[in-house]
Amino acid sequence: MRKFAVSSATIFISILLAGFYGILHDQVTYTIAPEYFTKFKYDQFGFEPQWFGGHRQTVAVIGFLATWWTGIFIGLGLGLTALIFRDHKTMRRAIQKAVVVTFCFAVATGVFGFFYGRFVLTKTGVDWWLPDNLVDKNAFITVGSIHNFSYLGELLGLVAGIYYLVRLNKLQRRQAIEAV
Repeated sequence: MRKFAVSSATIFISILLAGFYGILHDQVTYTIAPEYFTKFKYDQFGFEPQWFGGHRQTVAVIGFLATWWTGIFIGLGLGLTALIFRDHKTMRRAIQKAVVVTFCFAVATGVFGFFYGRFVLTKTGVDWWLPDNLVDKNAFITVGSIHNFSYLGELLGLVAGIYYLVRLNKLQRRQAIEAV
């Protein structure tokens, strides 16, 4: 029963962490290309900046809403996989480490997206929709790349986190057998 509670808590906490990550992520990307939000994301979400007190607050709301749902998949993937551990305490510690693995992949892939966008896509061009009246097209493309790669990073991070849990469980089982 305690393992089920840990698994359920993992889903809830992952939703909050994913939303918080989205807030931070979008604050950084707003700094790089405000137009990505003012000429794209605001329309996509149907928001006006004054609704939330200004641009930064609106970007924070968008960041949360754009990413919280990824936490469902991350939490389900990690929480259900971690049921393979022998008890809830071991399971909880393993999940905590797997969440760090997942987060690191998301951040690293987003950073890669920055460099790919800045140094490749701005030179080769993109087939995405771009607003007609962009002042800084390169910054817009760079931030679009960061956003796209970050979603990929969350998926890769989830796979890496699940892999970590499975490998850790095998290692712990082997150590338990050798200790006997």
